Amino acid sequence: MPMKTLEKQFAQKLLTVKAIKLQPSNPFTWASGWKSPFYCDNRKTLSYPALRNYVKIETTRLILERFPEADAIAGVATGAIPQGALVADALHLPFVYVRSTPKDHGLENLIEGELRPGMKVVVVEDLISTGGSSLKAVEAIRRDGCVVIGMVAAYTYGFDVAVKRFKEAKVPLVTLTNYEAVVSVALETGYIGEDELKILEEWRKDPAAWEPK
Repeated sequence: MPMKTLEKQFAQKLLTVKAIKLQPSNPFTWASGWKSPFYCDNRKTLSYPALRNYVKIETTRLILERFPEADAIAGVATGAIPQGALVADALHLPFVYVRSTPKDHGLENLIEGELRPGMKVVVVEDLISTGGSSLKAVEAIRRDGCVVIGMVAAYTYGFDVAVKRFKEAKVPLVTLTNYEAVVSVALETGYIGEDELKILEEWRKDPAAWEPK
């Protein structure tokens, strides 16, 4: 399946289950502190068996195509734990997940599960915005003496800051779909109108400084 087809096909599926939320007058606040009229809740895919399976199959296929030498799969907590585990199961590979902060009791692990030094790890992520939390997970795996050979995410906003961060961290990123594909399909199908598109274009120019009018 050509990548462009996959991007638009998955975008359509996200829109069908209303995983894309548009709230120009009542914007979302992200973990990074950015305000946004647009939110992609692709964790919703977990509640639809056929769609959950689609994400698992396509993520597995991308790993086999791009990172066939993978020894282990790591999911980023919490959003990518379920999909990461499903993908690791499909590939018959060890699975771990990476917390955003160490547990405050017990072993205080940042990585749950077991990685052996030298393992080649593919990180599974549900969504990339600024890339900060995703790359923190990469750092934790590298500190454990493993090699991160790439990351596969369900969705990326494709922000310049994230592209730059991934390049600097030398982490190849592959995604099932992205902001452009979702907006394009949303417009084609009438999920958003021209007015909403204008707001999104304004926001996309400088998301860190955007404020609702």
